[in-house]
Amino acid sequence: LETLRARLKSWQAQVKNRSDIEKQIADIDSEVKRLDAVIETQSTALTEKLERLDTLKKELSTVSDERNALYGDKNPDDQEQRLNKVISDAEGAEKQAIERHNELQQKWNTAKAHVESLKQRIDQREPELRRLEAEFSAALAPVGFSNEEQFLAAKLPSERKAELVAMAKDLDERQTDLKARQKDREARIATEMARKVTDKSLEELEPQFKEYEETLKELRDIIAGLKHKLSENAAAKERIKEKQAAIDAQKKECRRWENLHELIGSADGKKYRNFAQGLTFEMMIGHANRQLQKMTDRYLLIRNDVQPLELNVVDNYQAGEIRSTKNLSGGESFIVSLSLALGLSHMASKNVRVDSLFLDEGFGTLDEEALDTALETLAGLQQDGKLIGVISHVPALKERISTQILVSPQTGGRSQISGPGCGRLGATELAVEAG
Repeated sequence: LETLRARLKSWQAQVKNRSDIEKQIADIDSEVKRLDAVIETQSTALTEKLERLDTLKKELSTVSDERNALYGDKNPDDQEQRLNKVISDAEGAEKQAIERHNELQQKWNTAKAHVESLKQRIDQREPELRRLEAEFSAALAPVGFSNEEQFLAAKLPSERKAELVAMAKDLDERQTDLKARQKDREARIATEMARKVTDKSLEELEPQFKEYEETLKELRDIIAGLKHKLSENAAAKERIKEKQAAIDAQKKECRRWENLHELIGSADGKKYRNFAQGLTFEMMIGHANRQLQKMTDRYLLIRNDVQPLELNVVDNYQAGEIRSTKNLSGGESFIVSLSLALGLSHMASKNVRVDSLFLDEGFGTLDEEALDTALETLAGLQQDGKLIGVISHVPALKERISTQILVSPQTGGRSQISGPGCGRLGATELAVEAG
């Protein structure tokens, strides 16, 4: 029974499979029929297209033959460009021809109008010409000419005529000049005759004239001799001038040596020492004036002409009056002293630098404005790397200087310092410091 059931089940599966296969066969037959119909349609279309292709090939062959007959192996694009260029050139030539035609037409119209005008003028002058010809013919007979040809043969060339005209003009000018000169001479003769210088005759005046000529000749010889002496004098002056220039050069050299003698000529060397100190002093004054201008525009330091190593001040508020530094007030003296100290600090040598500056008192003599100026100057030096120390009892400075070291008095004549960097040392540290 199980075997039969298995066989039944297998048979049912085979039956189902057979149904599916038959269905697939039917579908395939249907698809084959459809494809046969499509193939038949495509075959018909292909046949028509092949026929169309044959027709097109025949047309192409015909067109190619026509093209070869027309152009041969030439490039159609090049031929098209060439023909376009030929057409463009022809159009340009046509445009130019039209413009030229219009221009010539305008000139022709202008010429035609001018011809008409000339014809009118000829018609108007024809009677006058006939009248002038009649007058000319009538004028020929009295002067010995039978006709116009004989007159033209006797006529001078234009070049010769121009020469004769120029010659006549020159003669006229010369005649005018001669007449003017004659008139001037006549006037001068009349003037001289009117003066009646002498009543003597020419025979009487001739000996006197010769005497005057001899005197004139002698005077001319004297003048020539004097001119020669003047030229010799000028040459002598030039030689003296050259010698004077040599003398001046020697005097200049002598003055230089005299100045050096005045500077270093003393036996103890004091003059030379003062001279060298004066140069250094002048340099220090220059540095001090640059610092002084930052603090006040009133004063300028200069050297004393009598005592080169002493100072004077120029008071710009008093029309540049030169004053002694002894006449300055306490605050002004402090500002001048501060500028000198700052100028001296700028004169440090290459091997020795002055990087610290201590100011002892003097700020109490300054007013509020001068104190601000002095402190701003010192602050500028501090920004340049300088260490500025101020020793003062002025209370106003406590508010203006941030870093302070205070000295407080103690009993027994001792004092105590306090501030940044200050502190009390122990016994061991004191022993180390003492050692």
